[in-house]
Amino acid sequence: MLGTVLLLLALAKPVCPSPDSAASRRAEALKRLLEVFGMEDPPPAPAHVKQPPQYMVDLFNTVANADGVTKNPDILEGNTVRSFLDKTHGEKMRFLFILSSVAKNEKILTAELHLFRLWPRATNGPKRHHFCQVSVYQVLEKSEPEAPGGKKLLAARLVPLQGSGWEVFAITQAVRDWMEDESSNQGLLVTVQGLGGSPLDPPPLQFASGGDHHESKKPMLVLFTDDGRRGASLPMAGFPGGSYLQPQAPVLPAKLAVPRLTRPRSTRSLDRLQPCQRHPLSVDFEEIGWSGWIISPRGYNAYHCKGSCPFPLGENMRPTNHATVQSIINALKLSEGVSSPCCVPDKLYSINLLYFDDDENVVLKQYDDMVAGSCGCH
Repeated sequence: MLGTVLLLLALAKPVCPSPDSAASRRAEALKRLLEVFGMEDPPPAPAHVKQPPQYMVDLFNTVANADGVTKNPDILEGNTVRSFLDKTHGEKMRFLFILSSVAKNEKILTAELHLFRLWPRATNGPKRHHFCQVSVYQVLEKSEPEAPGGKKLLAARLVPLQGSGWEVFAITQAVRDWMEDESSNQGLLVTVQGLGGSPLDPPPLQFASGGDHHESKKPMLVLFTDDGRRGASLPMAGFPGGSYLQPQAPVLPAKLAVPRLTRPRSTRSLDRLQPCQRHPLSVDFEEIGWSGWIISPRGYNAYHCKGSCPFPLGENMRPTNHATVQSIINALKLSEGVSSPCCVPDKLYSINLLYFDDDENVVLKQYDDMVAGSCGCH
């Protein structure tokens, strides 16, 4: 009898997860979260403080709000933008970009060479020209690019001699060639000539180099790619002017964390009594331990759907026809085992991350279906 009582007490005693199982559960949760963001391991934080290229920061602010939520899904070409800095360390008019961090499954949509045009040098003689011709070549023979067959023209245009600022040249085909054969990447050569193609010595126009000028003016390659990861489960829409970021109910935000095994019964009962609606769900990258490599945002509100879908379903529940029929069958008990409809997201929005990859290149990536825009009974 005593043994039976002890057994019953042991079974009735609440089981608390051990520290080891909690740590294992957290590790598994973070691994799954990395999979959502298309990564096997989190990139390491840069070894020293690095400023992302201003172009990438401006692009992030153009496509996303402060929380990373997409303002307009049609702004970006593809879902990934990668930036690479020149690796020649100061070679004038020669540029090399290492593309080893680009995944083989990424489709190269557009590739751009960004060069910062410096103010022209002061000259004593008369200014005969207001423009010069700038040409960008793909280097085919690294040791003799000027030899016949040593280079291939990618882009050429007239550039004003006065003023300064960024010049952008399309070099998509060269990058596609490099992705097919990594050993063919011998870099780029830029030449400055007169209007008739005549050589200019010294060239009146110069571009900032990687070693001699401020980091914000360094030569940069920008790739617009698509990795094929697309959300297709629910309707996609752009950021509707910020209106949907307002909570639908005055509740405290939940934090992204390892979920608890149980909740108080009173809380579960309250959830069933409340109608289906959207509630805040805060994702804090610093809490997760990702703040070292994510530049923006510091976190975002994913929102989640919670509540009951009681019969009869009103229009405010945003029910589908199927949910309406299921609700009727459930209410009339016309079929066994048919539950009431569930409160789920019926509109999802994408978010954008600006981050350092494994090679400390800055990447802007858009992820679909990350924020619950609204909830309904389905």
